[in-house]
Order: sequence, then structure tokens, then C-alpha cells
Amino acid sequence: MTVTLLLVAAAIGVGSVHTVAPDHWMPFAVLARAERWSAKRTALVTALCGLGHVTTSVALGLLAVVSGRELFEVFGRRLESVAGLLLVGFGVAYAIWGLHRRMHERAHTHAHAHGVAQPPLTAWSLFLVFSADPCVAVIPLMFGATALGWTSTLAVVTAYELATIGTMVVLVLPARAAMHTIRGAWADEWGDALAGGVVACVGMAVLGFGI
Repeated sequence: MTVTLLLVAAAIGVGSVHTVAPDHWMPFAVLARAERWSAKRTALVTALCGLGHVTTSVALGLLAVVSGRELFEVFGRRLESVAGLLLVGFGVAYAIWGLHRRMHERAHTHAHAHGVAQPPLTAWSLFLVFSADPCVAVIPLMFGATALGWTSTLAVVTAYELATIGTMVVLVLPARAAMHTIRGAWADEWGDALAGGVVACVGMAVLGFGI
């Protein structure tokens, strides 16, 4: 029982600490400002993407337990590097859409009055990006837990998932509130393009610093 509790505590630590990296919360905060998401919607989208993130991590951990740890740790690290590229790609695409929208509004002064649709499937696109970004640090913990039985493994997995998703939401909501304090016509006119640019910069930081 003592070893299980130590592994659970380690899982909570891993889940919480790795989530502090800006790629786990900043994209949601800036997109919440750009798309005018409510706090509830921001939390739901963040939790959904967090679920995809942790589910991929746990799936890799289970496969590593069955097939060999080293192979899936290497595979997980490769997925992490791809995830950074996907985040950059998402940010660039969103920024281009934002610029196109702004140019359209300038060319057609009544476009805003008639409404201009937000880009489709933004939340689901983020879900796919985060699902491709596992945390390989949980794999050794799962190895240790499986030696103690499936009850210990389930406890470690549950602690890791709740810590990761909970920390993401806790960090995103105040960041979203801070973003909504930004006022001015420029923020409304160019908000989408700026949000995409920030997401792309976060992705480049992930690639550059390996976070």
C-alpha cells in the first residue's frame, strides 16, 4: 500500500508539473479570447483536449507494459516532437483564417452585421493535436504500478489523469480572464490572427526548448 501511495503521489506530481508548460494552457486562453468562449466552454474544451492527451499517454504506457518499455518511450518522444509541429501548423492555419476574415470584413463593410462564421471544428482540431502529444514520463510509473497489480495501476492512471486535466483547467481559466481584459478595436479586429500567431509561437517554443 505504501508503494502504491508513493506511485500515486508521483503520478500527481508528473501530471501537474508537466502541465505547467505553456503549450498545455496558453492556446486555450488565447482562442477563448478570439472566439469569445465562456468560462464554461473554455473549461470543457480544455478538459476534452486534456482527456485526449492523457488517454494517449496511458495507452502508450499500457502497450509498453505488454510489449516493452524502451520501444514505446522512443515512439512517445517522436510523437511529442510531431505534436509541436502540429501546434505550429494549427496556429499558422488559424492566423491565416483570421487575416482572411479581416480582409473580407474590410472588403464588405456589412459582413460583420450579417455574421462571419468561426472556423469549423476548432475544438476538435485542438483535440487531435493534443491527442498526438503523449507524456512519456508516466510510462515508468505504470511499469512500477503493474508489478503491484491492476488496482495499483488503476489508481496511478486515475491520479495522473485527474492531476493533468485539473491543472490544465486551473491554469486556463485565470489566463482566459486575463486575456478578456484586453480591450480595444484592434483586439477585436485582429484577435483571430493574433491568437493563431501566439499558438504558432508556443508550438515553436515547444520545438525549440523541447518542453
